[in-house]
Amino acid sequence: MNTQGITRQLLAAAIVTALAMGTAHAQDATPAQSQAPASLQSQQPAPAAPAGDQKSAKTLDQVVVTGTSAAGGLKKIDASYSVVSVSAEEIKKANPKSTADLLKVSPGMWPESTGGQTGANIEIAGFPGGGDAPFFTTQMMGSPLYGMPTLSFFETTSIFRLDDTVERAEILQGGPSVMYGDGQMGATANFILKQGTDVPSGSIGVTYGNEGLWRTDAFLGFPLGNKWYGSVGGFYRDSDGVRSPGFAADKGGQFTATISHDMDNGSLVFYARQLNDRNQFITPIPLIQSGTDNFSAYPGFDPLTDTYYSKYIQHVNLPGYPGGGTSANLANGRGAKFSFFGMNFDYDLGDGWNISDKFLIDGGDADTNALFSGTNPASLNDELYNLGTDFGGFKLPAGSATATYVNGGGAVDPNQSVIHQGWWFIHKHLKNVNNDFHISKEIFEGNTLTAGLYLAHYTDNDEWNLGNQMLMTNTPNARPIQVSYIGTDGQRHQLTDYQGLLDYGAFNITEHGQSTNKAFYLTDSWRIDKWLIDAGARVENQDSTLHVCNLTNQNLDGNTLTDYDNAVPVCNGTFATTKYDKTHTSWTFGVNYEITDQMSVYFRANKGAHFGDFDNALRGNMTGNTPPLQKIQNFEGGFKFQNKYVYADISAYHRQFNGLPYQPTNGEGVPVGQQLLYGSDSKGVNLVGAVMPIDHLKLELVANYLDGHYSHYSACIPYVNQVSGNGCAFIDGVQLQRQPKHRYMFTPSYDMPFSWGDVLAFVTYTYVGPHTQDQSGLQQLGTYYTLDFGIVANVEKNWELRLQGTNMTNQLGLTESNSRIFGSAAGSNGVILARPLEGREVNVSVKYKF
Repeated sequence: MNTQGITRQLLAAAIVTALAMGTAHAQDATPAQSQAPASLQSQQPAPAAPAGDQKSAKTLDQVVVTGTSAAGGLKKIDASYSVVSVSAEEIKKANPKSTADLLKVSPGMWPESTGGQTGANIEIAGFPGGGDAPFFTTQMMGSPLYGMPTLSFFETTSIFRLDDTVERAEILQGGPSVMYGDGQMGATANFILKQGTDVPSGSIGVTYGNEGLWRTDAFLGFPLGNKWYGSVGGFYRDSDGVRSPGFAADKGGQFTATISHDMDNGSLVFYARQLNDRNQFITPIPLIQSGTDNFSAYPGFDPLTDTYYSKYIQHVNLPGYPGGGTSANLANGRGAKFSFFGMNFDYDLGDGWNISDKFLIDGGDADTNALFSGTNPASLNDELYNLGTDFGGFKLPAGSATATYVNGGGAVDPNQSVIHQGWWFIHKHLKNVNNDFHISKEIFEGNTLTAGLYLAHYTDNDEWNLGNQMLMTNTPNARPIQVSYIGTDGQRHQLTDYQGLLDYGAFNITEHGQSTNKAFYLTDSWRIDKWLIDAGARVENQDSTLHVCNLTNQNLDGNTLTDYDNAVPVCNGTFATTKYDKTHTSWTFGVNYEITDQMSVYFRANKGAHFGDFDNALRGNMTGNTPPLQKIQNFEGGFKFQNKYVYADISAYHRQFNGLPYQPTNGEGVPVGQQLLYGSDSKGVNLVGAVMPIDHLKLELVANYLDGHYSHYSACIPYVNQVSGNGCAFIDGVQLQRQPKHRYMFTPSYDMPFSWGDVLAFVTYTYVGPHTQDQSGLQQLGTYYTLDFGIVANVEKNWELRLQGTNMTNQLGLTESNSRIFGSAAGSNGVILARPLEGREVNVSVKYKF
């Protein structure tokens, strides 16, 4: 890695920006014209409405800044792609459980939020992800939060929290996003921060939730003088969680600040954010499956509120952790300690020239402390003596074992249902710096050419301790169990350690990766009467290096009678190094025709690539033998319409993939066998619509239909399955995993004005259609619906009262089964480990606004 080279490139970009800023200030100090030239104004979209006016702007007149290089942004009616803009109030109305959960307001987006605040699996209709979020990018103020959209145990919404410092979110699918930022070919959510105002303004609020939530949010925007403005805000919360583990499930907060400057011909914004939050990562629990897709409660477990987590298994010592072991705490969950600093600079240089620069540097820890499912539960007696080792049993000599509860409690009943699950700890330290600079020139009236340079450098330093199978009761708030037995040698063996751990890890690696992305892009936008045509191309290179320690099995204590540590994989001082250097060209073409001021149609074609990440392309592969680029071609068309009574944004698409990798793993997460490659083919329709038949009543609909399946792999995929047995599955023609064939959200709302203010009442009915667990399609996850509600009262000018609830009818719905099991995850007795929706959750908040 030539770090000096990338440093020089980033420095050059910074110098260009600094010179431009100097020119800008010089121009501001002279009596130069304060408006753009008439020729430029003739082809520019209308300027964005001020933050306070966004709520009242017509939907198709709203200006979006994501996926376009147009100075000042682009009206939605002119955008030849699908983008959903969500205001701060609309974010609250959606009542998202997490940042990822907000994405449900965009049709075709499918965030699985049953795992908690962080670590979501994010699916985009027609983009075959299957886990984490490989085809999704989180941006703040237009800058990607990390150079790669996902890594193992990390997706970028995990380092971003929603609060009152967010002005709006723009969620873009496909289209021109392959040109800008990190060149994401899937979906991008860009979160725009609130800034200061001429008159000091802000809010402070307190929220209480029936799950034991207490949360405080605050924001203040203010003038600093001479067209400089500042803002500060953030949140802090403490929650037991709907699935209470006996300790704080979610605890922490964040602080955000901005300093902005309005110039006659441009703007400058500095922003900073500090996040320190820890969140319970929810593990699948047992359910009963009948038929292929009907699920009910497992005896002793409430599927809506229970969890295995408890104070009994909260603290552990993990001797297999690289470097000599460590302690770990479930209360730290899958949280983040992250710092961000960024800058946006936009300026009209005159004579048709505009420049824009977005810079972000961030870094911190995104650790995982969590249980991960293994095999299905069984009675203690069966686990010890009867079940085969392929199904998670121990096959000890009959009657030889003694099982007691850890830390007292006496002997364990042989009929007690037990389970062993991995107590995994992953320390992940990330750093990222990126800069996106572009310059635009109006070539002739209506035609603007833009050239841009995107640079990113980022690192990943990990220590993993996967495995650590802990024997515990198969009960809510589980208790660990320790076991010893008399072996065939006549001596007493320790099957578990004093904590109930059956092993000290199966994959205890260190991983050190660094990568640089360099991209040059060129786009052209041409307005001809009612036509707006754009085309662009981007050439990008990713140069990555990864070092992973090689492992050697060791007996940690030298005692052969302690079975749990007789063969612990330990870093042996040598490393496997993989280099990855690939270049790809992406392109996009779009045309939009404005039929009337309230109606438009568009067509978009684009082709992009998904570069490999440290964990899913480099690790486990040799230099020169890494998987090929994942490539997609996308064709879509859309129709947009709005009048006083109806709003409609409809799009249809055809998406084709090739080069998708699949790496089989065993129940402990260790890769087994060769990586496989396949493709996919998808067609679908997305819809955002609203009808306002009478004053104050609005009927809103977000819906999608997907016909997507795997392709280009006619052979049978062998798999390891510790529940229903090993096998082989054909995937060609099988429905894309995790993605519902259809999903819709219907929200009727009614606004009631009064002399003292107004009250808005709404309900949201969500239906999720058939979806499956993995590429085999053998584990169906069924269908379900939820019913949410909200009542918001604005009292006089300053007070807001809000009552909102989710899953009010306590529906049992699944988003995921046991991810360590490929194929059917239900045992012969119908028991399956899965993640169901959380039960009813109701929050009430009081906010003072000024």
